[in-house]
Amino acid sequence: MKILVIQQKMIGDVLTSSILFEALRHQYPEAELHYLIYPHTRAVLENNPFIDKLILFKDAYKRPINFFRFINEIKDENYNVVIDVYSKIATAVISRYSCAPLRISYNKWYTSLFYTNTFDRKFVAKTKAGQAIEKRLHLLSPLSESFPLQIKPKIYLSSTEMESAKALLLANKINKQQPLYMIAVLGSSKSKTYPPEYLAEILNLIVMETNAQLLFNYIPSQRKDAELIFNLCNTNTQKNIFLDIFGKSLREFMALTSQCDALIGNEGGAVNMAKALNTPTFAIFSPSISKENWNTYEDGAKHISVHLKDFQPEKFQDITKKQLKQLTNAYYADFKPTMITPQLKHFLTVNSI
Repeated sequence: MKILVIQQKMIGDVLTSSILFEALRHQYPEAELHYLIYPHTRAVLENNPFIDKLILFKDAYKRPINFFRFINEIKDENYNVVIDVYSKIATAVISRYSCAPLRISYNKWYTSLFYTNTFDRKFVAKTKAGQAIEKRLHLLSPLSESFPLQIKPKIYLSSTEMESAKALLLANKINKQQPLYMIAVLGSSKSKTYPPEYLAEILNLIVMETNAQLLFNYIPSQRKDAELIFNLCNTNTQKNIFLDIFGKSLREFMALTSQCDALIGNEGGAVNMAKALNTPTFAIFSPSISKENWNTYEDGAKHISVHLKDFQPEKFQDITKKQLKQLTNAYYADFKPTMITPQLKHFLTVNSI
């Protein structure tokens, strides 16, 4: 059996959908399993023992003539099954012209004819794994009813990567006797980033309560944004921020996060990676993102998330997604640090070293 899984989106989505390969490998040990992704997401899949081949969808394939050549290459693979998790028009075309006998995705009126089996995205989770996990595994039901309801995404770091991260922390005089937290200071976009002045208040609280050492998750091009948050913190907090220690690649970031006692900050790919590394997480959701879909494996202790809807549900009644996106900045302004403080203190206490 030869199976293709398609997930052309962000890092968190690609990592989450990788659970399908573990489930498929256990059910079909001899199957050949391929994963179609964007090139920038491949780092979270390195060393994954369940994936046989990564197929990288390059920007050049967006040109019609190159896209036509690409779908012909997919057709030549002779897949038995295609599972389109991304479920957009382009991936629906890829799925259909793969000519796989079994083509599975989510139900949308404009793409449903491209597949042999489709499922509703509206999904009530039965376990703490959450919707994002369970609805992906549900896509496997046309193959068998014996797949598990939940599997945790995993990241596979090498011993060399782990040792390099430890050496970097040691060289920068990180004290092992104090907590070390990775801070997701920036979301994937402005609309997914907690206001800097509010985050600075959160960081002040963390240092005051725990005397923790803080690392910022950012890339060099985001240095000014990271420095803005640093400058908004009080003097005592600034002394505990190691701004020059950061992952210079995605793998380096993951290795550093694996050495931290927790990751705290904006919900997004960093949170998903931390969970896959078994690092505790405290995530702050953007008002425009559905917490119910992405609060995977929350238990009120090791993994906690907060959303404005938790505190002011009336703001989210009878509102469309488009309206919600337009109100994101205003809603963020209402999402005061004082709302978050009680649960954050609980998280810090439960996960103290």
